[in-house]
Amino acid sequence: MAVTEFSAALRQVANERGIPEGSILETIKVAIASAYRRDYGTDVEELEVELDPDTGETKIINSEGKDVTPPGFGRIAAQTAKQVILQKIRETEKEVVMDEYKGKVGEIVTGTIFRVENNVVVLDLGKAQGVLPQSEQAEADDYRTGQRLKVLVKDIRQNARGTEIIVSRSDAQFIVKLFEQEVPEIASGVVVIEEIAREAGSRTKMAVISHDEKIDPVGSCVGQKGVRVQAIIGEIHGEKIDIIPFSPSIDKFIASALSPARVTGVVINEEAKEAQVSVPEDQLSLAIGKEGQNVRLAAKLTRWRIDIKGAEGFFESDSEGTVGGSKEVVGVWDAAIKAAKKIEDSEKEEDAVEEASEEVPEGETVEEVPSEESAEEVVEETSSEESVEEVAEEAPSEDPKEEKKPAKKSAKKPASKKKKEEPKEVPETEEDNSAEEEKEASEEESNK
Repeated sequence: MAVTEFSAALRQVANERGIPEGSILETIKVAIASAYRRDYGTDVEELEVELDPDTGETKIINSEGKDVTPPGFGRIAAQTAKQVILQKIRETEKEVVMDEYKGKVGEIVTGTIFRVENNVVVLDLGKAQGVLPQSEQAEADDYRTGQRLKVLVKDIRQNARGTEIIVSRSDAQFIVKLFEQEVPEIASGVVVIEEIAREAGSRTKMAVISHDEKIDPVGSCVGQKGVRVQAIIGEIHGEKIDIIPFSPSIDKFIASALSPARVTGVVINEEAKEAQVSVPEDQLSLAIGKEGQNVRLAAKLTRWRIDIKGAEGFFESDSEGTVGGSKEVVGVWDAAIKAAKKIEDSEKEEDAVEEASEEVPEGETVEEVPSEESAEEVVEETSSEESVEEVAEEAPSEDPKEEKKPAKKSAKKPASKKKKEEPKEVPETEEDNSAEEEKEASEEESNK
């Protein structure tokens, strides 16, 4: 059978819009009946429209079964019913798209930001547009036009503007679906995320369990060198994720939920679903978290009320007193604390030695500053040497070498001597020697 122009156009519209051909034919019939009623009054009997899907030939049949199609009505009806047909096609197209996305609720889709107005982000999802309201936005996100984002299809809502696809980036299930995409063990069902609690843009805690004893649930989520969890953290712009092992024992589960703080004891009240947790005093702020965030997320994760108190007595001295104003730590953490303290003291000593070596350059020695007494001794010593030099200059000498000897001695004299030296005797000249010899000779003669 030859393909007519009408049938070719019908198939083209059906393929482009993704609408069944039968829906388009029904839409055309409704439009033709609407055009006939408008042109020939509203008080007409019930009409039935017959439309040939191959040729596009139209017949209007009344309740009596008579053909009441006006001459040339096909062309007139096509002009009149154009807007009705287009409107019906758009409505049908939306219904098809909405039915498709109803099956995607709870799944992650990728979209491009189309526009941002009044803190509402509109995304182009391909065949439809998704709306990201402010309540579903994460604090760490920065939205720009043209930016590609992964979002969670949360709901399909009907409002005054029609049907809207509500997407989210702050829902806890968004993290679950990201892990399903990134971790094959979760996608296959070997590792299961039992519980999750999230404060969007800040921190997420989730508990995982493995149905295979050979597979570590926490290690599977973290990945080698943290590559899996880092990919998810990059998608949510640096939000912190705590992954803990799930335990059917509620006391162990609560203790794990408060990580990275160390828990020393858990007292459970099952009737009120309350738990009193004891932690060391140095772990108290870590267990509570910034503005109570850590304990708040732990309570959401375990669905128990958690009260935290410092463990008294763990950091008090039992048998030993204070030494030099510092307490010796005795308790459950005694060995670990002593070892840490020893390492810290050794590191401090090494730092002090390094600082001292940096302050004094290599090859230089620190000279002692002379005291007042040593300074006085040096002054007296120099003054005595000056007097010796003056006497030596006054004494006549025939040998010029002998005159230079005192000067040499004074030049070699170090200025840093601390002990006072006695002044040296003035060397005797030849005239003095001859006078002494004559004196000795006269004394010998008188003795004879």
